[in-house]
Amino acid sequence: MNLRDFLNKLDSDGQLVRVSREVSTDLEIANVMNSLRERPVIFENVMGHDMSVFGGITSSRDVIAAGLGTTKEKLLFKLVEALRNPVEPDVVENAPCQEVVEMNPDLSKLPLLMHLEGDGGKYATATCSVLKDPETGRNMSYHRLMFHGGNKFTARLIPKRQTRTTYDKVEGDLEMAVCIGNSVPVMVAASLGPPPGSDELAIANALGKTDLVKCKTKDLEVPAESEIVLEGRLTRELDREGPFVDLTETRDFERQEPVFVVDCMTMRKDAMYQALLAGRLEHKILMGMPKEPTIFNEVSKVCECKNVLVTEGGGSWLHGVVQIAKKNPDDGRKAIEAAFIGHKSMKHVIVVDADVDIYDSNAIEWALATRFQADKDAIIMPNQPGSSLDPSGDHSGKKTMITKVGLDATIPAHVDPAKYVKVEYKDVNLDDYRG
Repeated sequence: MNLRDFLNKLDSDGQLVRVSREVSTDLEIANVMNSLRERPVIFENVMGHDMSVFGGITSSRDVIAAGLGTTKEKLLFKLVEALRNPVEPDVVENAPCQEVVEMNPDLSKLPLLMHLEGDGGKYATATCSVLKDPETGRNMSYHRLMFHGGNKFTARLIPKRQTRTTYDKVEGDLEMAVCIGNSVPVMVAASLGPPPGSDELAIANALGKTDLVKCKTKDLEVPAESEIVLEGRLTRELDREGPFVDLTETRDFERQEPVFVVDCMTMRKDAMYQALLAGRLEHKILMGMPKEPTIFNEVSKVCECKNVLVTEGGGSWLHGVVQIAKKNPDDGRKAIEAAFIGHKSMKHVIVVDADVDIYDSNAIEWALATRFQADKDAIIMPNQPGSSLDPSGDHSGKKTMITKVGLDATIPAHVDPAKYVKVEYKDVNLDDYRG
């Protein structure tokens, strides 16, 4: 489903909030979005700007599932299918995202948000960025952009991720197009982080039809129905980026990052700007949920994986729960090892049986309480490369180092499983006991 059709569906279903009073991009819009708990919203009257601002279209699994034409329960398997079977997109000649073309644009026309007091500047955050690696081909991912005035941003490039790897290997400027205002299939695909050589735009097309169009000034293809496209270059010039809030809701520090120069901006005639709150629900879900299919795929290589959850309590990045159908005594241990391969930044993982509801934290805790013994069922892996988002890690070297822990909370082997299963009472019709 394309973006505008989805917004209309949310509106007709009573799920879209419309804010008609005048609002400011300086702190106000961000705080209203937060107060709405990131429900889908459109701000129709933005102070100093002709564009409306919208957000919240990936703020829950239910909303994302609706945007992908499925249900929350089937969402993981739709993502797994798209990863395994991408579909090459069609390239069209004319596209809505190129109805207006501006060379050397003044980016202050965009309703860029100041999110929090103490931020380094105004930021663009719902930014699906497309580039080409000379060896592995097309790649789409997210990079937050801090505005520096005129046609310049600084772009946060995370070490060892595809964009940084490509930037470091090429000489001179690296062409990049940043798409703002995208469908749920595009937003989810951009967050998946499949192996190098995978085309996220083909994955998006497998999730929902996603036609592409050639950029006006760059050798890149972008989603034809994007609201706004910034065609530019990651230069060798460095400038200040940050501070800015990150996934764990702590403030990321200031760095020197590449300057992104925008040579051309294309957009719809009635373009809408998309905002996304850093460190809140959309950010967390778009970071954590796309790691679930990669964990699922790796665990499925060693045992029967039933489901995966990257938990919100772990910052939607550092903690995972894996549900398996245990058939062999060492399936739990194998699942732990495979899960860390599937998501290399994960810090703690819990493996549970198929009868444990992974969406119920009490059920997970119950499994730990009744099926787990630390001296037998814990795998402790010290001195492992980890996530820079973990403030407790050792950040003294080039790579953050942490201790990873896997907990096998499945029913032990060679025991009577009846001892480990909850008994159930029956529900009766209480009307039979009244009067």
